Amino acid sequence: MQELVIRILENEDESAFNELYEKHAHKFFRFAESFVGEREVAEEIVNDVLVRLWVERKENLRIKNMQVYLYTSIKNASLNHLRSISSKRNNEMKVTEAYYFHLSVDPSQILISKELSDNMLRAINELPARCKLIFKMVKEDDLSCKEVASILGLSDKTVFAQLAIALKKLDSAIHSK
Repeated sequence: MQELVIRILENEDESAFNELYEKHAHKFFRFAESFVGEREVAEEIVNDVLVRLWVERKENLRIKNMQVYLYTSIKNASLNHLRSISSKRNNEMKVTEAYYFHLSVDPSQILISKELSDNMLRAINELPARCKLIFKMVKEDDLSCKEVASILGLSDKTVFAQLAIALKKLDSAIHSK
């Protein structure tokens, strides 16, 4: 991602912007959707953030970690959207219900038995909302614990603790049969 960002910011390379969008927009959509619960709204939020990245590309040269910046911008835009539709409504339960875990298909996944997969998915779905979101960001989106802490406005210790809870529950699910 960093190479594409450099091409966008320093060279105003439109093809690099298009490549960034094609390679990463789906992850950003899922992330935004985990907050707002609606695919169309999530796509609109992500598109707005990415268009702003392009429009403000010269001002964004000083950003050190563009991935964290984009996730933080998407999170903030999602939260602003939620505040605009209802400042009193607690959306944490909605996020939990709307959030899902996506397993990518690869050869190792095929070797896992159906029962084990079911136990894993059940254990993941039973995780508390914040724990599940942190697990997804670290394991599926390949963000570091420090980056997740920065994006979600949590301490590093909280992220580590939540990830440890998730891994312990998944380990129990694997070894329960």
